[in-house]
Amino acid sequence: MGAVISISKYLDEDLVVFLKKESRDQVLKKLVDKLVASGKVGANSNFYQAILKREEIVSTGIGSGVAIPHAKLDSLQDFSIAIGIEKDGNGFDWSAIDGYPVRLVFLIGGPASNQAEYLKILSYLTAKIKHQDLRENLLKCKSRTEVLSFFK
Repeated sequence: MGAVISISKYLDEDLVVFLKKESRDQVLKKLVDKLVASGKVGANSNFYQAILKREEIVSTGIGSGVAIPHAKLDSLQDFSIAIGIEKDGNGFDWSAIDGYPVRLVFLIGGPASNQAEYLKILSYLTAKIKHQDLRENLLKCKSRTEVLSFFK
């Protein structure tokens, strides 16, 4: 059995965004721009295109109002996660598996060479957000610090 992963080292208050009514692609662009501004993703890394390409394969809307868009690139040195939260209640059309709009977005980027860590992060997030109370609490958060406290 592998060690329990903590994703808090991949999170940063500057990477939490409270979203307004936008399209899926606008949400993705806003979250990618946050990763670029933080220096986690290079401006010329083609990360945004990689994210869109991944969405074309199959929607990352996993149900229950959650999407986990993700991409790995050789140019990325470490993993990072940007979190988008739509608090107004309408959500975004994401072609999610259950047909419901998405209100919580966890955008993951990381190095293509580290599949094991990538799968641990994805598995951790998927398991954690299955809990309805966590999803509801995240939607009620009033600050970025409060959002991150749920992942400590």
